[in-house]
Amino acid sequence: SDAMLDAPAEGWAELSAIRCEGAGSVIGIGDAVLPEHGLRIASGYDDSYHLTPARLLRNVLHLGYRGAIIHYVGMSHYFRLDADMMVTGGVNAPCAAWHRSFAQAAAALGQDVIWSLSYELFDAHCPADWKQRDADGAPALTGWEPPSTLLSPAHAGAMAYLQRIACAFVAIGVEAGLAPRFQVGEPWWWVRADGRPCLYDEAAVALFAPVAIPSVAAPLTAAQCLTLDQAGAVLAGSTAALCAAVAAAHPGCETHLLAYLPTVLDRAAPEAKRMNLPIGWASPAFDVLQLEDYDWVTAGDVASTREGVALASARLGYPAARQDYLAGFVLRPEDKAQWAPIEAAAEAARGRGVRGVHVWALPQVMRDGFVHWDAPGARHGEDAVQDFDDVLFPLALGAEAEVMPEFSTAVVTSAGGRESRNASWAGARTRYDVGPGVRSEADIAALLDFFRARVGPARGFRLRDPFDFAASEVVIGRGDGVTRGFVLVKHYGEAGDAPARRITRPVPGSVRVMLDGVETQGFTVEPGGVVMLDEAPAAGVTVRASFAFDVPVRFAEDRLSVTRATFLAGAAPAVPLIEVHEA
Repeated sequence: SDAMLDAPAEGWAELSAIRCEGAGSVIGIGDAVLPEHGLRIASGYDDSYHLTPARLLRNVLHLGYRGAIIHYVGMSHYFRLDADMMVTGGVNAPCAAWHRSFAQAAAALGQDVIWSLSYELFDAHCPADWKQRDADGAPALTGWEPPSTLLSPAHAGAMAYLQRIACAFVAIGVEAGLAPRFQVGEPWWWVRADGRPCLYDEAAVALFAPVAIPSVAAPLTAAQCLTLDQAGAVLAGSTAALCAAVAAAHPGCETHLLAYLPTVLDRAAPEAKRMNLPIGWASPAFDVLQLEDYDWVTAGDVASTREGVALASARLGYPAARQDYLAGFVLRPEDKAQWAPIEAAAEAARGRGVRGVHVWALPQVMRDGFVHWDAPGARHGEDAVQDFDDVLFPLALGAEAEVMPEFSTAVVTSAGGRESRNASWAGARTRYDVGPGVRSEADIAALLDFFRARVGPARGFRLRDPFDFAASEVVIGRGDGVTRGFVLVKHYGEAGDAPARRITRPVPGSVRVMLDGVETQGFTVEPGGVVMLDEAPAAGVTVRASFAFDVPVRFAEDRLSVTRATFLAGAAPAVPLIEVHEA
């Protein structure tokens, strides 16, 4: 019968005597085990409820992920429903059993779990008065199909529901021997694509009487900004109450806040941070601030990542040591090439010295076959090894200094005398001999001091090439309306396929940038010779640059031999240097 029961009832089913027979009845699951690395992983119940926790954690272990696992409990499968198919405030029995097994297995492997709960709920099962709504009364709906909705931070019943759910999941972990850790996942007031904020549900109107805001992307009045501030205060109050409820049930609970930067710091709506990155979240409101920005990363907008992280850090006051970074994710399998910039963003976050970097998320990692390896001996943050000193070679090069660009080309001559040539390098690598420029004992002393300070060939430095040190109005890219960063290059020759040399050490203050021939001051020069424009140029706009540059080099040998030739004069028969390719 499909008739509803008068009261909830629980049952169980047992499958036994299971055998797999015949061709194709057993799938190979792979037995590769990757070495442990520095990244952590995130998972989600909605994408994994049909898998056993043992299988999920086996994948985590074998892919080299260690440390705390961020486990998002989801928005559509964890709750118990009543006869009207609405949430009741409890976790359903199969979900609780799955998570008990998950927590116990994680504890056995020595891995922690950060339980993540968001303000998002499957729309069809959400009580109508819990939903955020726009000024027309339409509910906030996400782009998922079927959609989810966002719970109103102003609704006491909705917030009490989240508190009960959070306490239930953290309790499962504590019972398994895990330390209590809880994340509030991406809490925000929903903003529609046209800029309309969803601040107008009955509970919100009763609490802070929001004025009309047709679009947060439009210029706002003082009254509208005040409404956003009030909404932010309500949001911050709701997250504080949520964490307090968990901490009361589980003293010592480590609390985390996850903020999605492309939304809360939308450049098109600069005042939106008043409501979605409120000052009420400032340290010490949470133990750890967690940041995510995959829309910027997959679009190649590293400038927005850098600026967004800096703004969030300054606004909320969490140092890097109290931040985590979530790297990911790839929505569609056909876009799996996006894992490359995601991995680069993860490494950049490690370079900032954040507490942990979590890859979001395991289902997509398994789907696309993404694997990560730490480079041998790699160090990050404060432990990183500096192998380049950004200083100029101290002596002026004499007229007799040698410059020797070289290529690596394999030439094969056939019996008939025809040649086949294969260039191993895309560009030249230059060698220098600066010995002929050393002319005095003072030069000898300066050279020896500089050689020792660089630890011989161990550390690179700048050299001003007397024959090749500038470029004028070089095309470094074309706008697409999104990209803001363009690398400096110098082209050699006139052909369309002329070799391009990456310029990683421009002379400070020498770079000029032109957009379709018009010079602009709206840019900065980032490390590595990257021009970062304040605004992305429109599609088709030609970006040119003029600049002077130094060549990154190192000493070519571990020893330096000099002799005194005459009184107050010296000779350095050979001081070989070799170009360092940094990109």
